[in-house]
Amino acid sequence: MHTSKKHHYQISVIGRVQGVGYRAFAKDVADKLGVKGFVRNRRDGTVYMEAEAPQMTVEKFLAECHKGPVFSKVDHMEIIQVPVTDFTKFDIEPNSI
Repeated sequence: MHTSKKHHYQISVIGRVQGVGYRAFAKDVADKLGVKGFVRNRRDGTVYMEAEAPQMTVEKFLAECHKGPVFSKVDHMEIIQVPVTDFTKFDIEPNSI
């Protein structure tokens, strides 16, 4: 059986992304696509996510997250590939301090 290699990305989402349901939206998309990782708000008004899945799945996740929920406005996403850590689920984490 062929399995696609997982990729892991650190993602900073910049724009109007806090107070608009962005984290719940990201979790919903991740759960539907099978992406593992987490999402949390940062003190600077950005949202930080880590996402792990096969490349094409991560690309779909990022495309949906760039659209965001209806009241959000994503200006920019900074994406860095890092080593896979084998997350087992996608969580909404407490805000960064």
